[in-house]
Amino acid sequence: MMRVCIVLVGLLCLLSIEAYEVGLTFLDTAVAQGAVCLDGSAPAYHMDKGFDAGIDNWLVFFEGGGWCNNVTNCLARRDTRLGSSKQMLTTETFSGMFHNKPKYNPDFYNWNRIKVRYCDGASFTGDVEEVDPKTNLHFRGARIFRAVIEDLLAKGMKNATNAMLAGCSAGGLTSILHCDNFRSLLPANTTVKCLSDAGFFINAKTIIGTSHIEGFYADVVKTHGSAKVLSPACTSKMSPGLVRADALKNTLKVDFFCQNSKLTFLIVFCSVFFPQNMVQYIETPIFLINAAYDSWQVKNILAPGVADRKGTWRDCKLDITKCSSAQLNILQGYRQEFLKALTGFDNSPSRGMFINSCYSHCQTGIQETWLRNDSPLLSNTTIAKAVGDWYYERATFQKIDCPYPCDKTCHNRVFE
Repeated sequence: MMRVCIVLVGLLCLLSIEAYEVGLTFLDTAVAQGAVCLDGSAPAYHMDKGFDAGIDNWLVFFEGGGWCNNVTNCLARRDTRLGSSKQMLTTETFSGMFHNKPKYNPDFYNWNRIKVRYCDGASFTGDVEEVDPKTNLHFRGARIFRAVIEDLLAKGMKNATNAMLAGCSAGGLTSILHCDNFRSLLPANTTVKCLSDAGFFINAKTIIGTSHIEGFYADVVKTHGSAKVLSPACTSKMSPGLVRADALKNTLKVDFFCQNSKLTFLIVFCSVFFPQNMVQYIETPIFLINAAYDSWQVKNILAPGVADRKGTWRDCKLDITKCSSAQLNILQGYRQEFLKALTGFDNSPSRGMFINSCYSHCQTGIQETWLRNDSPLLSNTTIAKAVGDWYYERATFQKIDCPYPCDKTCHNRVFE
């Protein structure tokens, strides 16, 4: 019994060293600008200030949490932490890329590290002025993004030597969609780069051949008025013909965009909302971290409930080791489609990627996957070292893992 107690105490001590709590800052001044969460509450973020040589370096990381694509879904999250800062915990665990000790985060430990909480439901892209009094839903994510950046500029980021926009999942998509925008808001002499963790969502069909994610994103765009965040360089070069016929069919269901010019723009936007169609137009240096068998994408793009009504994929989605040989073949096909979607991500030294073959989703904010003795490796390199080498231009890093299950360093997700 004594030995068990000693082991438990040791584990608790280890966890306390690998992570620590940071308080929540409410951006009350943003409310007057209409930069608010779904329920109209103030946006919020957690900030651990930089120190010593990192005092003028800034990591601005946007939290993920999926999207709400219509009024019903947005109402479901309005009164939760994903729609209201009133429901957020007052502290957040900082670990991995956010850690303040060089042992756990050698290249960014002394930077100003900010985690922006997600409460708009559209990857910080929405901007609808009108608020329906019946629902009190505010679609103002783009305003939140701007208000947060302006607040950080006033707190010292205007003097930044280095700055990185990053995010996980829906926040990883934020870092892609807003990458050049972020660059434009920083001083010209600041070294600015972007990082997307598990934000490279691909435009793939489901296991029954339907285009579920296209229609979902089209509804997100319509509901949140997201078109305003688009890069002009991207929209001016893409044509509506780049979108498949089934995407056009989904878009035509959007009654609001009834005029031909607006309909065409929405079609282009829905296509651009997928990173595979946008990354080639991003001018700011950017790094992609993603699992080729991304667990969120497998559960929600490849085999969502609407395409698996009998639940034959349930066990496979919860634990990849429970997948049948036929399901693994489909997953290998999804990996090939994912790698094909990366072809627009050229091999410029300013671009980096760490594409492993783990069944996971988001790997930067957790110590075990960011940097630890048993962390995932590519070319014998941890994610932390790959990102640090890329940012500080010590070495380039563009690696793609071998197919599952060859990588024995993976931390595969197992869901309850």
